[in-house]
Amino acid sequence: MTIGILGGMGPLATVDFYRKVIDATPAGADQDHLPVVVWADPSVPDRSAALIGGGPDPTPWLVRGAHRLEAMGARVIATPCNTAHAFLDQVRASVRAPMLDMIAETAGEIRAHHPEVRSVGLLATTGTVRAGLYQRVLEAAGLRVVVPGELSQGEAVTGAIRRVKAGDTGPAAVCLVERAAEELAARGANLLVAGCTELPLLLGELSAGLPVVDPTAALARAAVREALAPAA
Repeated sequence: MTIGILGGMGPLATVDFYRKVIDATPAGADQDHLPVVVWADPSVPDRSAALIGGGPDPTPWLVRGAHRLEAMGARVIATPCNTAHAFLDQVRASVRAPMLDMIAETAGEIRAHHPEVRSVGLLATTGTVRAGLYQRVLEAAGLRVVVPGELSQGEAVTGAIRRVKAGDTGPAAVCLVERAAEELAARGANLLVAGCTELPLLLGELSAGLPVVDPTAALARAAVREALAPAA
């Protein structure tokens, strides 16, 4: 089954996702890997701005991209952008290929692999945080969600995301997101979610002494799982 990647939000995050699809695929040779088609459209309007600042609705761009992927043979579609998930219901309604839910996959992995966790620290775009995309799903799973304070969200998290979108994954960007992670740890988080696809490019498996869950990797594993599933 061909995996479609609805990407470009941003470009580095799309590359990171495809690499994680490769890493998640049980393959010993080129021919064992899955066919993948990528639609990377960096012109998609800013998803956070659409949610919180009255910016243009990105839905038409996302619908067009999903249609392109289907035309190229995609039979399952992954969208490696957390904030874009706020707009995916209309996109799902316009295509036949199933569209994976990165946020639900992440919550499932937390419950499966970190059953002891009760409080999750969320590092994400302001749009993702304010839209409650993770809060609804994680709280439904019995988890408390801690988000950065307004200053930390605006300066540290948003600053780190903007640096990655500009191609900077160096120490200054890492320092910014680590500062926010330390705040969440101090406020009782037991685990961190790197809930913007730029952030796994800065964070390792641990930050501020806490385990970090990578939704990009969770989505990649789900895409491989669906692509390898026997036909019904």
